Amino acid sequence: MNTPPSPLVAERTDGSSVRIGALVPLTRPGWIQAGRHLLAGLELAVRDVNAAGGIAGRPLELVVRDTAADPQRAAAAVDELARLGVAALAGEYHSVVARAAAARADALGLPFLCSSAVLDALTEQPTEWVARLAPAQSHGWQIYADFLLSAGHSRIAVAVQPSVYWAAGARILRDRLAPRGGTVIELDMRVLDPMAVCDELVDNRASALLLLVGHPEPAVSIVKSVRRDQRLAGIMIGAPAGQPEFAEWATSLGDDSAAIPFLRYLPERLTPLGVRVETALRERLGAAPSFVAFEGYDTVAVLADVLRSHGADRACTTETWPRVAVEGTRGQIRFSRTPGISVWQWAWPPVQVVDRDPAEPDRFRILHAG
Repeated sequence: MNTPPSPLVAERTDGSSVRIGALVPLTRPGWIQAGRHLLAGLELAVRDVNAAGGIAGRPLELVVRDTAADPQRAAAAVDELARLGVAALAGEYHSVVARAAAARADALGLPFLCSSAVLDALTEQPTEWVARLAPAQSHGWQIYADFLLSAGHSRIAVAVQPSVYWAAGARILRDRLAPRGGTVIELDMRVLDPMAVCDELVDNRASALLLLVGHPEPAVSIVKSVRRDQRLAGIMIGAPAGQPEFAEWATSLGDDSAAIPFLRYLPERLTPLGVRVETALRERLGAAPSFVAFEGYDTVAVLADVLRSHGADRACTTETWPRVAVEGTRGQIRFSRTPGISVWQWAWPPVQVVDRDPAEPDRFRILHAG
């Protein structure tokens, strides 16, 4: 079932508004907390744009559709939003879902600014219609691999579930680590339970285990099993995809949630705009905003700038990507063509490896920056 437009922006339906379609995971099996943060950022930016006069005097309207982490549902939503006459698409968190949405947007000639998905091959062929704010997976995960080496880890086990995204992550890690003497051992979670994972870690003498699996399960069960196995007292658990970013992780795992490094796309210091937005997002969410919320805000900030410059003509939007220069919450946003990336790419957002502080799990420690 389609999610109705957000109450924040549903008041204007007389055709005078400029509409942006928003793709967000708001129900299971989507990562609901990530979707909430993404939507909070999108909605806050729409509010700010309208408070500043909208788009040439016309209000900006967000038309929200729940993807529920379902690629087919996302593609159908793109078709519907295109029929509704949206000027552009924004959002999505899950890479496989964003890939389906991007393919459909490209086929329909509908501009899509992807907020959070990182899969390198967001489209099969180069496209003018799609741009992305999040760093490509190869960029961020290479930085994570460098962190592992700098921390002294060369025998890395990865607990993997079947997915284009997880398979790409494992390949990026292997390609980065192998030339420097690192070894990646894949543990197939289709045939292993958490206790068997512990046995494999001991047998393979791994010094680190990376979770390339879904949340909450089997990620939470794996962490609990490894933490309780005395044979593995010295092993590092990592989650490059960012599962520990959200409060749900700490709620599920308690003290076990700490000291699990993950990728986060924030600078050491936010821009002045970012500081203001952080305060407003914290009030809106009732908690510290994740990097995903800032990605949502920056998405609308960029699209509003594009729409102010060239109106709601879809074709004009694609001509604008290389001319974008927007001061976002995390730095100046510009798009370019990057080798190996099929869409217009912000190269690059800030990338950090962080974890939750064991002494204070609500506080994040920056371990490495790229």
